[in-house]
Amino acid sequence: MEFIIRSAVPGDAAQIREIYAPYVLHTCVSFEFEVPSLEEITRRIDKSLKRYAFLVCEAQGAIVGYAYATEHRVRAAYRYSADTSVYIREGYQRQGLGRALYEALFDALLKRGIYTLVAGVALPNPGSVGLHKAMGFAEVGVYRNIGYKFGQWHDRMNLQKALRAYDTPEEAPSPTP
Repeated sequence: MEFIIRSAVPGDAAQIREIYAPYVLHTCVSFEFEVPSLEEITRRIDKSLKRYAFLVCEAQGAIVGYAYATEHRVRAAYRYSADTSVYIREGYQRQGLGRALYEALFDALLKRGIYTLVAGVALPNPGSVGLHKAMGFAEVGVYRNIGYKFGQWHDRMNLQKALRAYDTPEEAPSPTP
């Protein structure tokens, strides 16, 4: 099966929502309780594309995964950092799509002047922890009992990856072309 990775467009919101919904409704991978509306997914795509990147992976014309970056924190000193996430449609996990999406995302973020990537993984989630570590992320700490969902407390592992050498930035990170 051939996979195509491309930049997301607002019209992808319905398929992205389909992929994300089971994570919200049936797992603690997402700390959201309700599946975001199509309008909210569209807003998130647009916001990510303005400054970072939002990528989708297609197979036979259907979106089977996506990865994106968002602002790490609002303070100006954080402008060279980004939070990253990747989600794969049920039935398509463990085929290398997460790795392929992240590689493309990292390349896009590197071109935009980002230095540091941050990921948060709700625990337990050995698949996500394994992917992040395989992609060069290192654990920097765990928030204990930080999220409460489905009647129990959950930890969140924080991971970080240097995307480039920490030289002096020449200019502010550039927006998505």
